[in-house]
Amino acid sequence: MRKLISSGTKFEKEIGYSRAVVQGNWVVVSGTTGYNYETMTIEDDIISQTEQCLINISNALIQAGSNLDEVIRVTYILTDATEFEKCWSTLRKYFGKIRPAATMFSAGLADPKMKIEIQVTALKK
Repeated sequence: MRKLISSGTKFEKEIGYSRAVVQGNWVVVSGTTGYNYETMTIEDDIISQTEQCLINISNALIQAGSNLDEVIRVTYILTDATEFEKCWSTLRKYFGKIRPAATMFSAGLADPKMKIEIQVTALKK
């Protein structure tokens, strides 16, 4: 059974995607940026954006019947790869115990304010 999870932003409807999709025992969370969806604001620094990305992902996983402990795969997309090390302590805070498979690459993002985007794949509890 397929279940679509939305964060409630206008982007999902305008672009045609879901924040997360549950299919069977899998939860796939779309690339998620550091926007605070309640205020539709984004902090300037990559550390704050990384924290907000993971809060947003955690919220989507909970709606999907999962949580961050169930993440098996994570992809980090940064606009500036040299800033990745700044994120490490935040990433350890969330993933240090579960240590999912991971990839990081550098690419342009949809909005110049965005410094990081994170997507995950998790198991449903």
